[in-house]
Amino acid sequence: TDKVHQTPTAILKGPEDKVNLTCSHTDSNYYMILWYQQSGQNTALKLIGYVRYTSPTVEDSFKGRFDVSGDAAANKMAYLHFPKVTEAEDSAVYFCAASEAQCFTIPSLLYKNPL
Repeated sequence: TDKVHQTPTAILKGPEDKVNLTCSHTDSNYYMILWYQQSGQNTALKLIGYVRYTSPTVEDSFKGRFDVSGDAAANKMAYLHFPKVTEAEDSAVYFCAASEAQCFTIPSLLYKNPL
């Protein structure tokens, strides 16, 4: 059975319109809800952001355009909000997913390019 639900399932908006999406799940072991975007130009899924327990995070490339909020622990719900449709790539398919909450740290030195 489906354990993750996203509403609305389809939406049509114009430029400058507000968009609000809701994601909920029923798995008691999952404390993280993630939001992804799949644009028409690129079939890859781009992580927009996520809510881990009650802590929201928006990826740098989406900051200022998208907001993520919710409570993935108690209410098992998260929200994706963009104040207005502004860019062509905003016309896309949006997915939410539920996951076990994981926490890890990767040293930043692994990402530095050698001189």
